[in-house]
Amino acid sequence: MLPLLAEHEALARRSLDPVVVDYIGAGSADEITLGEAEAAWGRLRFRPRVLRDVAHVEVGTTVLGAPVRSPVLVAPTAWHSLVHPDGELAMRRGTAQAGSLMVLSTRSSTPIEAVGRAADGPWWFQSYLMADRDLTADLVDRAARAGAWAIVVTGDTPYVAPKRRVTAPLPLPEAARRANLVGPADPDRPDLEAGSVQDPSMTLSAIGWIAARSSLPVVVKGVLRGDDARACLDAGASAILVSNHGGRQLDRAVATADALAEVVDAVGGRAEVYVDGGVRDGLSTMAALAIGARAVLVGRPALWALAAGGSDAVSDLLVGLSEDLAAAMALAGAANLAALDRQLLR
Repeated sequence: MLPLLAEHEALARRSLDPVVVDYIGAGSADEITLGEAEAAWGRLRFRPRVLRDVAHVEVGTTVLGAPVRSPVLVAPTAWHSLVHPDGELAMRRGTAQAGSLMVLSTRSSTPIEAVGRAADGPWWFQSYLMADRDLTADLVDRAARAGAWAIVVTGDTPYVAPKRRVTAPLPLPEAARRANLVGPADPDRPDLEAGSVQDPSMTLSAIGWIAARSSLPVVVKGVLRGDDARACLDAGASAILVSNHGGRQLDRAVATADALAEVVDAVGGRAEVYVDGGVRDGLSTMAALAIGARAVLVGRPALWALAAGGSDAVSDLLVGLSEDLAAAMALAGAANLAALDRQLLR
């Protein structure tokens, strides 16, 4: 782990309510998947190229056409006001300072519209498939109107898996908990609680429905299999995010480092592929890009940074990971992202 990340996490753990610390840190069941995430990247080994001109290393790229200064993005996580008074607005400022991109969670503590007004660069919106399809449609419509560049559909959550570490209610005001779940046209919706749970009956057809409704690219998050990746693309997805939900859904699911190559091969260049889960330094980022990912996303590290030092710490996190990536690339003989391929890996 990059020392800066460890420092942020230590500061956050000292300053936050222990209930919040457990909520952020928890995985599902026995937390086996959670515990394997970093180590899986650490098992990969490089075959560096020598005598290449690496006097200048370029890490800038694009994701779904949006320019970013590096391939390190911020994954969707819930209720940022648990760790910072400005919540998602502070996260947004930090990602913008670093020239990166954040994915706003459906379960944010700041309304979609407020984040959209504050945005001075690209951002994506993460959508669950909820029991009340009208509620899902309303959220997607609002995100599109607010200026989101893409919709990230979470596909691995038909039900929310229990976390044994989380045994106490979160210290979160109801207004923040429901910031995006009170439709402006119907603020007294009586079935809101029942309607906002995930719909276990949703199928691949939801991808095309959301793409058509929003007229935005749809990224499907939670894919760990090649056949699922192809099916999602066939159903209308524009990109795939390899993810096991940070070890918070099906425990003993494979590590994303072990699933990425199969998904990239199955996609076969038809779409961009991203990955999250356990990426904590430039070496892991370089490995993911060499396997074929277009970008990596970080979740918990961004929350720890936000708690430790607000938007400046978020920016420092993203810049630090980008600089660590550039240093790793230089040592591997890669002057730009195009030079990263599987020949670099054993």
